[in-house]
Amino acid sequence: MPVVGDDVKAQLGATILHRTLVKLFADRGVKIKRTYQLNTGGNTDFLNMLERSRLHSKKISKTSAVQSQLDEPLEADNIHIGPSDYVPWQDDNKICFLRIEGEGFGGVPLEIEARLSVEDSPNSAGVVIDAVRLCRIARDRGEAGPLYPVSAYFMKHPPVQIPDTCAKQLLDEFVAGTRRASEPVEVASDCDSSENGSGL
Repeated sequence: MPVVGDDVKAQLGATILHRTLVKLFADRGVKIKRTYQLNTGGNTDFLNMLERSRLHSKKISKTSAVQSQLDEPLEADNIHIGPSDYVPWQDDNKICFLRIEGEGFGGVPLEIEARLSVEDSPNSAGVVIDAVRLCRIARDRGEAGPLYPVSAYFMKHPPVQIPDTCAKQLLDEFVAGTRRASEPVEVASDCDSSENGSGL
């Protein structure tokens, strides 16, 4: 049985935005000093996060998704990511407040702040549909176990973290039939070098 997981990355959600900005900082040689991502919402997902044990696992998956984009992970005190609060009147509207502080050439400070507002459920629905379709392709091809590029592209906490551009490349190869998704991935050898950094 093909398996995909864990914790869906929405089509364009807080985590994928955060990952992309952190990767941009790193690729452009900006040293990240600290960052936070605060999310509020009023749906059942946010209500469930009031139970601290569920909040803990969600924070781990979101934090590892962002940390994986850095050559050197930030100290725990310098990164805070997770569902922040349940606001009943927001219903399915999720709002993310994101801040990244960095240091550019010559030690000059640089900051980005962003606010993202999305309808949470439909933002993940298409991703889940695609993941199910890809599981069906894998099953039809006789594959079983974790689907590495599918999990890396569509999930926050996959078995192997892969940069998004590389995961997309491997996913396209799987769909085209030139790669098995159940084969473990070696980022250094399986991805185009142009997709894994500045190439400098």
